[in-house]
Amino acid sequence: MDERLTIARSELILGGQKSGKSRRAELLARNWLGQSASHHAVLIATAQPWDEEMRTRIARHQTDRAERVPGLRTVEKSHQLSEALQKHSRPDTLVVVDCLTLWLTNWLMPMEPVPGRDLKLNSPLAGVSVAPVAMLLDTLAKVPGPVVLVGNEIGLGVIPMGAEVRAFVDSLGHLNQDVARVCRRVTLMAAGLPLTLKDAP
Repeated sequence: MDERLTIARSELILGGQKSGKSRRAELLARNWLGQSASHHAVLIATAQPWDEEMRTRIARHQTDRAERVPGLRTVEKSHQLSEALQKHSRPDTLVVVDCLTLWLTNWLMPMEPVPGRDLKLNSPLAGVSVAPVAMLLDTLAKVPGPVVLVGNEIGLGVIPMGAEVRAFVDSLGHLNQDVARVCRRVTLMAAGLPLTLKDAP
């Protein structure tokens, strides 16, 4: 087995668009499934089909995933991520979350009303001060099985012109820092290549 694809208790994979972050998560799931016939893998997809282009993109990703990792089961959860992790995590099950960025977008810029929504664009996320994020961090520390989370690193470019976009970039940066703090491993992807930022025992 590829040493770079060993399974950590929890791993956050960050990167830009088409950096290879989702592919790494899929490879980790495939390795996990190949380790034992008793192993299972579940992908929690957070994307919502807002328009025709997004529906086409989601369908393509589903088809590609089914070909690359046939044993990876997919469930769709746009908002209640903590509940989904609690439901599907077991010692014999690897859970992949793809992705945190869309999950945050669903909370901050919902296309329709969201029960229990208390996130504000003008209020950067800060751990326990925001309920859904606090629940996610608490859940990640307690789930019994391995978890791989995929997210975008979007703070490396020019500063956005609009206040709302700047607030979103700030909020995503805070979320990535919070999740990185609780994950055992953090990997940055660039051009399909992994760079380990953190690898705690």
